[in-house]
Amino acid sequence: MALNYGLEDKVALVTGGSRGIGLAMAKELLAQGARVVICGRKAEGLDAALAELGGGERLLGVPAHIGKGEQVDALFESVLARFARLDLLINNVGMNLITGVADADPGLWQKIIDTNLTGSFMCARRAAQLMRGQKGGKIVSISSIAARRAAPAMGIYGVAKAGLEMLTRVLAQELATANIQVNAVAPCMVRTGFSQPFWNNPQLLGEITRTIPLGRIAEPE
Repeated sequence: MALNYGLEDKVALVTGGSRGIGLAMAKELLAQGARVVICGRKAEGLDAALAELGGGERLLGVPAHIGKGEQVDALFESVLARFARLDLLINNVGMNLITGVADADPGLWQKIIDTNLTGSFMCARRAAQLMRGQKGGKIVSISSIAARRAAPAMGIYGVAKAGLEMLTRVLAQELATANIQVNAVAPCMVRTGFSQPFWNNPQLLGEITRTIPLGRIAEPE
């Protein structure tokens, strides 16, 4: 029996909604009757996602790089222009470039931090401003087990996600009196294009699944 989450006509924004976990969440939100906005950096990926989601009046795609403040502002203006409100923000954007930390180029560090942490802060900030006026809302950020478990080639990403989890705790405390709930979800390995270099390698996949009680990685759904 399908669960009903009471999302009929709620307005949800999913960053990084053109693929992977974000796309799976957008599908479920639409199935639950919500009105959904997805954003992505690349127009071709966004167009493909909109086609897969079926289009329609309850769906909007906006090209945006959430690491850039002016694009975040334009994204939220698009949400309001189309749906006039925002009930749910899902901070889903994530990116990693395989590198160590000790010898990382500062520009590379900044790029990963901006995408995974600063962008989520800027989106949460704008969402909170809207939701305070509405006297309620939800903010959910997609973190990672990498926030609490150091792993080779995932160092800067893990630092950014650890910051995202503290941001979640701080915002949950600050926004509680405005009836805005703030939470984070921290998956381990999920079968997406983002993590394909790991699960597409049988040896690595074996090492990963040995640490998971179910003996398998998660699917986006």
